[in-house]
Amino acid sequence: MSRIFEHPILMRRSARTVRFYFEGKELEAVEGETVAAALIANGIDVFGETERGKPRGFFCAIGKCSSCLMIVDGEPNVRVCITPVKEGMKVQRQFGRSGVPW
Repeated sequence: MSRIFEHPILMRRSARTVRFYFEGKELEAVEGETVAAALIANGIDVFGETERGKPRGFFCAIGKCSSCLMIVDGEPNVRVCITPVKEGMKVQRQFGRSGVPW
């Protein structure tokens, strides 16, 4: 697991764990973190593929690029770097910006 538990500036607000699903696999996240942070903490750093077949992942972390677009609860093109993870959420990789699962 790659989660940061102690940081000199950022304070951890919650220790409550939530469960979500990544391509059918149940994973754990800390309440309040983004989907991208939860995926990375669980060892998943490829969020999809570009139209040219290149892997996409975490890049800007502020919702301005499209590197983190994923399908969340059936909705395509969700920027997971700014989307809080929720209990029971279903997350899938997607191909390009088409909304088609990877």
